[in-house]
Amino acid sequence: MAEAPTSDGKSSAMPHLKPPPGRLDSQPPPAPAPAPAAAPPPPPPPAPRAPPPPPLKVGRPPPAPPGAIPGKSQAVPTGPHRRGSSGSSMDADSGSQKTKLKPFFWDKVLANPGQSMVWHEISAGSFQFNEEMMESLFGYTAAETNKGDRKKDSVSDPSLQYIQIIDAKKAQNLSILLRALNVTTAEVLDALEEGNPDLPAELLQTLLKMAPTTEEELKLRLFSGDLSQLGPAERFLKVLVDVPFAFKRLECLLFMLSMSEDVTNIKESFATLKVACNNLRNSRLFLKLLEAVLKTGNRMNDGTYRGGAQAFKLDTLLKLADVKGTDGKTTLLHFVVQEIIRSEGIRAARSDRQSRSSSSIISTDTIFEDFADDSTEHYRQLGLQVVSGLSTELEDVKKAAAVDADGLTTTISKLGQSLIKTKAFINAEMKSLDEDSKFHQSMSKFVEGAEADIAWIAEEEKKIMALVRSTVDYFHGNSGKDEGLRLFTIVRDFLIVLDKTCKQVKEAAEAAAKQAKNSKKETATPSATCQQNSDVRHRLFPAIVERRIGDDESSSSDEDDGERSSSSSS
Repeated sequence: MAEAPTSDGKSSAMPHLKPPPGRLDSQPPPAPAPAPAAAPPPPPPPAPRAPPPPPLKVGRPPPAPPGAIPGKSQAVPTGPHRRGSSGSSMDADSGSQKTKLKPFFWDKVLANPGQSMVWHEISAGSFQFNEEMMESLFGYTAAETNKGDRKKDSVSDPSLQYIQIIDAKKAQNLSILLRALNVTTAEVLDALEEGNPDLPAELLQTLLKMAPTTEEELKLRLFSGDLSQLGPAERFLKVLVDVPFAFKRLECLLFMLSMSEDVTNIKESFATLKVACNNLRNSRLFLKLLEAVLKTGNRMNDGTYRGGAQAFKLDTLLKLADVKGTDGKTTLLHFVVQEIIRSEGIRAARSDRQSRSSSSIISTDTIFEDFADDSTEHYRQLGLQVVSGLSTELEDVKKAAAVDADGLTTTISKLGQSLIKTKAFINAEMKSLDEDSKFHQSMSKFVEGAEADIAWIAEEEKKIMALVRSTVDYFHGNSGKDEGLRLFTIVRDFLIVLDKTCKQVKEAAEAAAKQAKNSKKETATPSATCQQNSDVRHRLFPAIVERRIGDDESSSSDEDDGERSSSSSS
């Protein structure tokens, strides 16, 4: 409804204009219409309605602020006309800014709404966690996030792409070894030129195993580009193949390096075998043990075809622990050990007494102590010490059992072959190349000393092996069979069982002594103590005791004669 004109004949301004057809009042134009000028002239008939805004401007976001990154979506600021989209834009912003956390792998379970489950109560709980702490503890750092990108960049970096000449795996292993051993190319070249065996044996062995093939060596020789285009392994091998007979020189250096160590080990093995043979043949206690086993076995086999044996193979010693007595606990080895303990205890006590008797002055207290110690328990303790010491006495036999006879023979054979090969290389290829080189001089001197050492080793090996065979025949007879070092292995295994048995015998004796001591305390009386002292004196002075008995008897007979004479006279 149009307003009435004013008193001056002019119509007032229209505060609200109706939207053009097809437009809604809820979508006003983004910019308000300019206010009309004060007291405008009356508009023509079509002028009362403002022209509609261009349709392209409706809903268009404002231009990007200066400094915005092209191609990146920017957040649209919410104005008074965009209230409905403010919540969704905030969620999107917060979701894009959340720190990515490490995954937690689990098996999800479907919470069935039709079934009462504990998860229904948990979902309605009031627990809240500290998200900042969680992000600091389990969030990916920037370094971890960009780790994969850096790897991709390094792989794609053309400056790290080397020219590959040798096998990739071989090159990688060689590069790792060079870094691990911290060996420079200059040090290897010095060793090849001067014959200096200061390089690590591991490096020499690996270089010989990873030696380039004929084709790879040819490619390395023909490469004329910049060495920086090659990888660490190729650069190292490129310098190496330029040295004449480089890998044959490496073989000589490895032989020089291992020669001294191998010779030392061989000499130690020879010494161990020699001492083991002598100790085993001359051990009185071991021979006593064999005697006890032989007599015990013959008694058990009496009346059978196994009886009447004069010798047995030492393998039998390992079977003693398998024969059990009627109690199911005591074995034949227990019995033999206890018998040897008894006999060796008496022998040790006698030897100790004889050594003390050599002294010119012996006190009465010492004599009483000696006779007081002459008991079964004392003998047992002395004998147990002797038998338990057999393992220590034959310590070299146990060491000889650990010697690898086949490995020893193989090492000696390899030393001889390496010497022949090195000598041929020095007298042929190196001689034609340069006789005055430091490498030639160093290796010639080494070969001269190695010949003497290997000749001595070969001769000593014959002597030691002959001694081992004679020791085997000493115990097993001439069977015509080379048993190698098996004899020492048998004795070593038996000594292990013997130590265990001695320990069991000792523990059983201590338990029995403790029980007897407790029972003796309960039943001990003064008369028993006096009786024990009189027994000791009786053993100490038997002649005096007999004389006293004779005097008592004569005095008692005189008294009887006196009584008879007095009664007859009365």
